[in-house]
This record gives sequence, structure tokens and C-alpha cells, in this order.
Amino acid sequence: MQTDRFVHSHLPPVTEWPVFLHTDDHTQSQQAFNLVDRLLGGALQETWADRPLFRSSSQTLSYRTVLALVNQRVRVLTEDCQLQTGNRVLIRGGNSIGFALAWLAVVKAGLVAVATMPMLRAKELGDVIGHSQPVLALCDVTLLDDLLIAQSQHTALRQVICFNHADDVHSLESRSAQHSSDHMPSCTHADDIALLAFTSGTTGQPKAACHSHRHIWAACQAWPLHVLQADSDDVIMGTPPLAFTFGLGGLLLFPMVAGACVFFPDGVFSAERMVSLMAETKCTVCYTAPTFYRQMAAFVLQTPLPHLRLCVSAGEALPDATRRLWREQTGLELLDGLGATEMFHIFISSPPSESKPASLGKVVPGYEACVLDADGQEVERGTPGRLAVRGPTGCLYLNDVRQATYVQAGWNFPGDTVSQDEEGYFFYHARADDMIVSSGYNISGPEIEDTLLSHPAVSQCAVIGKPDPERGMLVQAFCVLAADCSNDDVMVKALQDHVKKHLAPYKYPRDIVFVDTLPRTASGKLQRYKLRHQALTKGPVMHTVLCPPDWLAPKGYANGISARGQQIFVGGQIGWNASQQFESDDFIQQTAQALRNVLAVLSCAGATPEHMVRMTWYVTDRKTYSASLKALGEVYRSIMGKNFPAMTCVVVQALIEPRALVEIEVTAVLPDNLAH
Repeated sequence: MQTDRFVHSHLPPVTEWPVFLHTDDHTQSQQAFNLVDRLLGGALQETWADRPLFRSSSQTLSYRTVLALVNQRVRVLTEDCQLQTGNRVLIRGGNSIGFALAWLAVVKAGLVAVATMPMLRAKELGDVIGHSQPVLALCDVTLLDDLLIAQSQHTALRQVICFNHADDVHSLESRSAQHSSDHMPSCTHADDIALLAFTSGTTGQPKAACHSHRHIWAACQAWPLHVLQADSDDVIMGTPPLAFTFGLGGLLLFPMVAGACVFFPDGVFSAERMVSLMAETKCTVCYTAPTFYRQMAAFVLQTPLPHLRLCVSAGEALPDATRRLWREQTGLELLDGLGATEMFHIFISSPPSESKPASLGKVVPGYEACVLDADGQEVERGTPGRLAVRGPTGCLYLNDVRQATYVQAGWNFPGDTVSQDEEGYFFYHARADDMIVSSGYNISGPEIEDTLLSHPAVSQCAVIGKPDPERGMLVQAFCVLAADCSNDDVMVKALQDHVKKHLAPYKYPRDIVFVDTLPRTASGKLQRYKLRHQALTKGPVMHTVLCPPDWLAPKGYANGISARGQQIFVGGQIGWNASQQFESDDFIQQTAQALRNVLAVLSCAGATPEHMVRMTWYVTDRKTYSASLKALGEVYRSIMGKNFPAMTCVVVQALIEPRALVEIEVTAVLPDNLAH
């Protein structure tokens, strides 16, 4: 059992847990069990013990060698750093052998891995640190700067050790080399937490999903064995970050179940370089998102991939146009799947040999899924409704009120609108919050996106519902055009006519916006909520800044704001963390934490700093406040951006919490069509 109970004490109440369908009697909750021991230790008893597990342009490591290197790193964590089981360890880096070894060592040591994307900046890292409270960070040496800035504002993060820096005597590699590689016994139970997986933020503020050793092992025994069916001759490549569960499963854990090999490319690569490397390494299994498959298709004819046999697509909806394009270029059917960070990985999918056109597939053995209406009743086959799923994995958020939304009556609700046919195949319609209701018609955005992508002029696109006083919503498309295509009225009409030709006329996009890029998360998922907000701010007025015409315009605040929508009141937030502990007595650092707390409360309602209309500051020391205005401005902008509501500052004699130096209240207004 883990000594540090921070994560366990911040799990949801058991009454809010999903039903878990356990199928493996060998991993009972209180039984000694360690995920990495099972994967790596078990490999030594297999025929692939001395075959390659990790490859890069400069290294090839066998399963036996990886286990030895992981044992050394475990000793650095437990002996040199004196970490206790259950402590959180933040891991920052891109996909590399160094990252993979660090992750395996953290989990084998009974610690909790908190993996982060290399694209995160100091503010975003600070949010992760404040939420998960890691005591140590393992960081790729090339990504150190932003982490050190975040560390300076969070005293809970006591130490940072670099990896992928073998020449430095203080690096993880150098320190590990001083230790024995002999067997290290593990001291975890099956229900101990192995991973805090932060969601990618497609709908706003990311959430931390908790996964135990038992649950991740169960995922390793589900989709990989029943659908993927990789083997020890496979060479696996892909683009999903190891910091997200799609990549963690596909490019680290699931290959180990099959005895396969993973190739980690060096640096950032384009679609063209990806195809070239796949040919060079004789890649047999590829993982990436639909957008990247579409980009790679242009290079496959000139660089054939004769060894490729499985192509896994996940992370976002797979347009049928992309499926057809890839099949035409390679002769291979994309293996589609629907999964979620909260469920760890894919739970609806079928092997290519059992696929049905435009379908996600069937529920993965070990899981149960159904389609429910708003009242929780199962709908008739073929009728769209809310997807509900349960199985050996499920949603357990860390200290997050959104648990009660995701889990209802024991079922997990990933937020997808789907239908199911008589044969049990599921068909994706849209994210529940992406359905467009226009003049009484329910319209699926992904269906229109798929049709637009079948036009040769469209490279990427996203479709949303734009508020409209007559129709309620109208269909709005954001399109990235292919090279040498004109973004003029002629193109708008051509695309509208193309949709009318292939779909019912009421579905065509009445508004088309040409853009250079689409907003995506670090893992490549489309952020439609940002497009919806853009549509709001360019359409009906949401906020109006009030300033009498003869007044001097204020800087950094507003005199007043007029707004309409759902009101959100954020009670006074002070500078302590999620555990109600003060990490600093510095005024600026307490202010930064108080602002982050405001942000966290706003996100519970789906609001962002852009929705704030009023902010009141209560400070205990006027001189300190006045002398810190420049620093306050920098901290404010780093957390809240350039969003300045009507502000008031009040000097008080004291606050209720004796150590508190500042308290901040906020009122926000969320447009009705964005309100939960």
C-alpha cells in the first residue's frame, strides 16, 4: 500500500465511482501487484527477452537491458531522492527512450507518474503542479526553462533531475549508472495509483484522471489482445505523445504485452519524414490521428510501405474521406477506435477484417456499452443518443466536481453522441456538445466535415453551430485550404454546392471562414470550443465595455461591463493550494495561486477568463500592493491573459485566514449556448 495517500484522499466519494467489471482474478485490490513488474519482469520468461524493445537512431535496447536500466533508475528515486511510495513525480519530455525509461522507473518504484507535454509553458505546468503536488520532476534537458519558472512558484516541487543528458554528472543517466541493476522488489498493491493522466483540454480546463496498476493492466488485456493483436515481430511507430494515454498505451505498454519493438524518432518530424522513417525501419504498426494520416497519404506513393500491416486511428473522429484516401494509397483499412483518457484507452473498436463502413466497431470484450436518452433509458437501435460505457477501467477524477457529470448511475459518459445498429456496431455522430440544432434539425458537425474533406480544395476543416436569431444555430465551417486554392466567394459557393450535392440541403454550411490553422490541443485534438467562442465574439455581442466618452480610457481594467447570459459567482479565493495549504508567504506568489484558484472554479462552469465581468481584490497591505503593481500585472497576464474586467481593490485590516495576504472575488457571465 502506498505511504503517501494524497491521491487516494482526493479520489471521488465511492458513491460517485463507476461500476468496474473486473475479469482478472489475479489482481485483487489488496494483492501485491505492480504493472511494470508484470510487463518487464514477465518478459524475461518469454522468447522475446533478448529481442529489441526500444530503438532510436542511436540506440537499441532489449527487454532484458531495459529492465536493468529501470532498476537503476528506481534506486535513484528511492535511495538517492528518498521518495516514498505514492509521491507524485512529474515527467516532462517528448517521446524518447529516456522518457520511456523514466516513466517505467517511476511506476515500478510505486510512485505516481504525472506525464506532461513538451509544448506546455510555465503557466500550464504550474496548473499541473498545483493540482497534482509532485515532489520531484524528471525533465528532458532541452525543456528545463519553463519547468524551473513553474517550480519557483510551487515549493511543493522540491527537486528537478534532467534526463537525455548523459554527459552531466547530475543527470538521471549518470546517477543511475552508479547503482546496481539487480532485481528490485516492488511494494505496490493492485489498487495503488500508477498514473495521473491529464486530459488534453478539448473542452476547456484539463482534468486529472487517476488510474491504478490494476486498471492499466486490465486495459493491456482488452483492446490490444482482442482487436490490435500485435506480435513479437512487429515494429511500432507513431505520433501520439507518451504524455497522453493514447500514446502511452500504443507506444509503450501495449507493445510490451506482445513482445514487440518500438521505434522512437529523434526530434520533430513532418508527415513526409514520418513516411520515410516508417519505410526505413520496416514499420508494421502505426499510431496517429486522422489528420496526420491524411497528410501522410500524399507521400506514400513515392515512398511505399510494404511492411505496414496495421494503422490505428484514434484521438478524434475519423472522417470517411480520410479512410477512403488512406485505403486508396496503401490498400490498408484504418483501424478506428473510440477511447478516452478517463477510460485509459480504446473501448469501442473492431479488427479491420470485421470492420463496417463508417462504423467505429463493436464494444471491446471486457466492456459494456449502450446508447441512452436524456432520461437514462436505452434508445432503439439506429437512434442517436448518449454513449454510456463501463468495464475494467473507468473515470476517477482527482479532486474535481466534474466527476458527477462524467459518471452517472455507475456508467461512464464520455460525452459522445452515437447510434448502434442491430449487429452491435456503433456509429459516431458528434461530441454531445458539438451537435448543431438548426431550425429544429439535429445536424452532425463531423458528417459535414467529412463531406468538405472529400473536396480536393479542403486540407482541414471544423464545423460548429453559430448562434443565429432565426434558426437558433446555423452551420459554420472553418476551412484550411490546400495550396494554391483561392479563398474567395467562388470557393465559398463551390464548397456549399459540394455539401448540398452529397447531403440534405439543410445541412450545408451557410457561413464558411477560411483560416490558416485550426486550434488543436498538444495531442492534435480539435478544440471546437475555441471556434464556438470566436463565433460568439464575432456575432451577437456578449460583453460591452462601458466607458463614458469624455473619460480617459483605463489600462488593465474596465470601469464597467454590460453582459448577458448565465452568471457565475466565484467566492473569495486566497493563495492556498487545492489541499488548503499555503506554499508561500510572498504577496506575488499568493496572488498567482489565488488567480489560479479563480481559474479552476471558473472552469467548473465551462468559463474562461474571457467571460469575467467583475473582479474585486481584498489586500491587507496597501504599500505592498502599490509597490508590486508591475509584478502583479505580469502575473495577472500570465494567468488570465489580456482579459480585464471591471475591477475594484479594497484594503482590509485582515482576512479570515491569518496567512492570507490577498483574496479575489470574480463574477463572470457565460453565454447561454455555452452554459452547462
